[in-house]
Amino acid sequence: MTQTHPQYYQDRRIVSQLLAEEPTDYNLAELARLRIRYRGFPGAADIQRDLDELLKQWQLSEEALFARTREIHSARPVYRIDDSREDDWS
Repeated sequence: MTQTHPQYYQDRRIVSQLLAEEPTDYNLAELARLRIRYRGFPGAADIQRDLDELLKQWQLSEEALFARTREIHSARPVYRIDDSREDDWS
C-alpha cells in the first residue's frame, strides 16, 4: 500500500528546488537528510526518483554523499536556529 508522508508537500518543494541548484554544503545536507527520511518509505515514488536523479546529477553515490555530509557536519553547523529556513528532521 502506498502512503503519503506527512512532510510530503514541504519535501516536494525542497526537492524541486534542489534539482535547479548546485551541490552546496547546505544542499548536500538536505539531500542526505531526505535520502534518510525516504529510505524504505512505501510511497512518495516521485520524490525518491528525484533524489536518485540528484545523486546522478551531482555525480555522487549515496555512500559518497553521506561521507561528504559527515565531513560538513563535523566542520561546522549546517542548520542554525537563526537561519530563516525551516528544517524538519521528523
